[in-house]
Formats: sequence, structure tokens, C-alpha cells
Amino acid sequence: MYSKILFASWADMDFNAHMKNTAFLDKSADVRMMFFAENGFPVAEFSRLRLGPVVMKDEVEYRKEVSLLQEITVTLAIAGHSGDGSRFLLRNEILRPDGTLCARVTSAGGWMDLTARKLIAPPEALHKAMRSLPQTNDFTVLPSSVK
Repeated sequence: MYSKILFASWADMDFNAHMKNTAFLDKSADVRMMFFAENGFPVAEFSRLRLGPVVMKDEVEYRKEVSLLQEITVTLAIAGHSGDGSRFLLRNEILRPDGTLCARVTSAGGWMDLTARKLIAPPEALHKAMRSLPQTNDFTVLPSSVK
């Protein structure tokens, strides 16, 4: 399982003194970008290729609160993928150190050609990196976005 240990920062808190909804999305996106960077696709490579991930839908399921400076583990898995890699469902889980699930984030997205401004299949090395992620129990095959 791909995962990173992070902490809930002051900027992540809401009025009720627990981690706000947008912070769960931010932590999930950070871990995704760490995965890409560690697998040959740092931001500079995306820029060079004029390619970027685009999220079309996020779904957040909240289970338990996260408090200021609390250590959290953010995991990353693949919940769905098209055969050509042009579409994906990524799943992040935010866990307390004891393994308690605090939130689950599922993001539907694809790969955008930043010049043509349309969805495309990723380069084979990126497609391979995505396929290396562990699959969720509810993994589903998605249709292609390439016409």
C-alpha cells in the first residue's frame, strides 16, 4: 500500500477545532502528487510533457474527527481505471495511528493535454505507474475518454 505520514496543521482546522473538509482533499492531492513524483513524474515532468491530472469529481466520506497536530496516515490506491489509462478513480484513506479510518476520498479524473485542453491517454510510463497502485476491493473498469 502506498502511504505517507502527515500531520493536521493549524491551517487544516475549522471553526469546530477539527480538520476541515477541504483539508482532507488537500492531503489526498498532496499524497497523489508525491506518488507521481516518486514514480518518475514530478511536477517538472508534467510541465515538460504539457500533461496534467484533472479531477472531475471528489467524494468524501467522513468517519472520525482529526484534531490539531494529530498524526495521520494517508493511503493511495486505485479504485478504477480505463484500459488505455485515460480515466481513473483514485482512493485515499485517512487513518489515525491506531488504524481508525477518519475519512475516505474517492476522486474521478483523467489526464489532460494542457495544449489541446482535452483528455488523453497518458504516456506508457505513467500508465504503468498507475497500474502499480494496489486495487481497491470495489475496483471497476472505466470507459476510455479518448474519442
